[in-house]
Amino acid sequence: MTIRPGESWGRVGSVPPGLLRVDDDLALRRLVEQGSGQGPEAVVAPRSGDCWRAAGGRRERDRIDAGDEVAVLPWDVFEVWADGRRSWAVAHVIARGRAWSGELVAVMNVDHRGAWDVAPRAHPNDGRLDVVHVDPRLPWRARFQARRRLPLGTHVPHPAIRVRQAESIEFTFARPRRLEVDGVVEGWVRHLRVVVHPDRLTLCV
Repeated sequence: MTIRPGESWGRVGSVPPGLLRVDDDLALRRLVEQGSGQGPEAVVAPRSGDCWRAAGGRRERDRIDAGDEVAVLPWDVFEVWADGRRSWAVAHVIARGRAWSGELVAVMNVDHRGAWDVAPRAHPNDGRLDVVHVDPRLPWRARFQARRRLPLGTHVPHPAIRVRQAESIEFTFARPRRLEVDGVVEGWVRHLRVVVHPDRLTLCV
């Protein structure tokens, strides 16, 4: 069940049986794509990445053993349709032009993309996409200033940067945008649709 305002997220307890271990966001995404990591009964322990950070990971652990005390957290995933091609995401989906020009869309499941606090209010188990949309008319100077503020999340609020939540979003871009899913460039896209699927994973950190 997705988290509600004021509720505690997940639980602290011993390692559940059948734990799957992955190195990073991409490996976690691959589990979802293969079907072996889907369902709340599938418990996954990432060692690094933006999901690991959002789950409260502060240091890499070489291993998690039975009997260890861990945070056990339900996790949403995104279904991504790019020009009719279907894939999945666990952390974020970003569509942008070359050198950050023109229209930019970031669909976030977690707050950070690397060192950048893109969507400070994003939560990976609220059953929502956090959508950050940069107006294509935003001048270069303002873009540069916003990019400098990304590490602290102070690029928002801004009149040309819209942030909203939704269960699904759909964009048709005037020009192809470079698509990045969980940090991996997937090519170029004109039509993008993203849908959230709540409680599709359980993460341990």
